[in-house]
Amino acid sequence: MPTGRIPRSTQIWIIVTVLLAVACASFFLIRLKDQDRRPDAAYLALLKEAYAAVLESHVEKPDSKKLVLSMVNGALAALDPHSAYLPPEPYHEMEIQMSGAFGGVGIELGMKDSKLSVISPIDDTPAFRAGIAANDHIWKIDGTSTQGMNISAAVKRMRGEKGTPVTLTILRNDSPKPLVFNLVRDIIKIKSMKSRMLAPGYGLIRIAQFQERTGAEFKEALATLHSQAGGQLKGLVLDLRYNPGGLLEASAQVVNCFIGDDISKTAIVSIKGRLPETNRVYNATLGTKEPHYPIIVLINGGSASASEIVAGALQDHKRAIIMGTQSFGKGSVQSIYPMKGNAALKLTTARYYTPSGRSIQAKGIVPDIEVAAQKIMPGNVKGEGERLKESDLDRRLAPEGESVAPAPKLPEKQVVKPPVGSHGAGSDTDLQNDYQLKRALELLQSLGLVKERGLGMKN
Repeated sequence: MPTGRIPRSTQIWIIVTVLLAVACASFFLIRLKDQDRRPDAAYLALLKEAYAAVLESHVEKPDSKKLVLSMVNGALAALDPHSAYLPPEPYHEMEIQMSGAFGGVGIELGMKDSKLSVISPIDDTPAFRAGIAANDHIWKIDGTSTQGMNISAAVKRMRGEKGTPVTLTILRNDSPKPLVFNLVRDIIKIKSMKSRMLAPGYGLIRIAQFQERTGAEFKEALATLHSQAGGQLKGLVLDLRYNPGGLLEASAQVVNCFIGDDISKTAIVSIKGRLPETNRVYNATLGTKEPHYPIIVLINGGSASASEIVAGALQDHKRAIIMGTQSFGKGSVQSIYPMKGNAALKLTTARYYTPSGRSIQAKGIVPDIEVAAQKIMPGNVKGEGERLKESDLDRRLAPEGESVAPAPKLPEKQVVKPPVGSHGAGSDTDLQNDYQLKRALELLQSLGLVKERGLGMKN
């Protein structure tokens, strides 16, 4: 009977065949790994080749420094609307702005459909007083077209010494022809906040932007209002309308005044990025906090970033009622990386999340009670109208778990804007002419009346 033994020559052939197969597999694996590493080098070589071709053959000899910076700006602009290279001057101006003073006209800028657009005018500035409005397209700066101009370049043109002139040509949806604004630059002191009593026992704090001293100023404002109320407030309106954001730490300090008396509920905001070192949770400190009087937080389409952190945290902790219209929806965090020559890289490194885990990127904070802005005049009631939002910006980050879609076009319809001078409580307008503020106070007073008369539901 056959034994099944394989001849020695056949064994040798099988071993050689296996070794060849292993060698071929190893070769192809190495090639695949090389291919994985090749694209970056190839793309960098492409960039270098294009740079050399432009430098050698362009009809006009280019400035090599400007050419390189344009390449860097183009690369960062392709990532998202908020990443940018900051040359020394804009970087220095950014630091000044966070400290609270700079020379300019007072406009928060963004890109919409590749056009330089106004996100919001800053309260009590030349642009605000002249009537420049959110969603305006800045067509020209001192006669120079803004087509192809990035935000950093536009800021550089609009900033300058106090008393010097600058002319902005604006295209507005409801205007048949361009609007020309001859502005005079001023020292833009971004007042962190204003506060006052709305009615006996009921206070208002309007935060215009979150700066280095906002947390300390907020505590001072609360102490003043308590004193003016005769010892303790009955209710507070926290106005974050047209607040473009600012320092994340400052927004956490504001929230810290109201939460932290319960050890199980201290989360204010969490940030999560691609790198582990970017992940962090901001928690309130434990201790005595503000008394549990009712709070109304006013927001609108100009409320972005740090102001959305405050609204989201107070909403999630059920510490305040959010009133107004849906916020801007900027749910990303930018980190500053200093570079050689006193320049810096502003790079989007993370998304932030409210205490319940919500990401508001390109979504915004939805108010508990929706109230559009109106001017209270019989027969002449005007709504807030369309506003530029994060979801309208080119190359914005997609909401968590969603793919990036093209920026939606606003519907073709008449856009009705608030009348000049009624930009919100920051302009300290009369209470009767600020519909949202009036509604907020009425709600606070109603809640106070329910409490005083013991009208709550009983089991």
